[in-house]
Amino acid sequence: MKKTALPTMLSFSAPDLREQIEALPEGTALIGLGTDGRAIAVDLDAECPHVLVCTASGGGSTTVLRSLTAQFLHQGAHALVLDPKRISHLWAKGLPTVTHRGNVAGIHDALVGLGDELTRRLDLPDTELATVPRLIVSMDSANNTLRQFTRYWDTFRDKETPHTSPAVTAPKAALWNGRAARVNVILDGTPATNVLGAAPHELFGTVILARVTATTWQCLAPFAGPARSRASTGAASTPSSTARTTRRRRSG
Repeated sequence: MKKTALPTMLSFSAPDLREQIEALPEGTALIGLGTDGRAIAVDLDAECPHVLVCTASGGGSTTVLRSLTAQFLHQGAHALVLDPKRISHLWAKGLPTVTHRGNVAGIHDALVGLGDELTRRLDLPDTELATVPRLIVSMDSANNTLRQFTRYWDTFRDKETPHTSPAVTAPKAALWNGRAARVNVILDGTPATNVLGAAPHELFGTVILARVTATTWQCLAPFAGPARSRASTGAASTPSSTARTTRRRRSG
């Protein structure tokens, strides 16, 4: 079998790449370049509401989250950056339109606030909602973080509070209703059914995979072809940035 040739390394400092990024419409971000040199982009409005990034350790997921989030910020979006490792997204700290949270308590409270913001946006008339900035929820290491919420919630909840933490129900609500509220999720991890409900991977129109097992590939991208893109980064891309990408059009 003939191997697919990978494109050359990418850098945001390259003039031709910056021109392609600047030419993209609002709500669209560059994932990378295909083997034929054409841009591969995610369109949050016309194509899919959310993005799933799933890689093995060192597969470049943090780089992809940073790249996509930064592009949407450049377009005027606001962002909630959840950084459980505390050091993966230090670039986002202190930016005026970014809320950065790093510890479990801070991430938990931020997601509870996300649930309130989602409800507020859904109650807005269409004319007012159109003027609200897009909100990008960028969640690194999601699986481990969501599991920690169960233990964290049990430490202080009483008999009258819900069994499931609102910090878990909030991202689930954002996945289901985010399009209608101009809220988009970029999630690093494997969407677990025991946390996010039945068939959560169906909620992601764009799936970026790198260094995954055959089982994960068959689950998340059963109809994808060979590797098509090399993900771009904020500086220069690395060999770990190579990503298998599949995009599914969704209605609604």
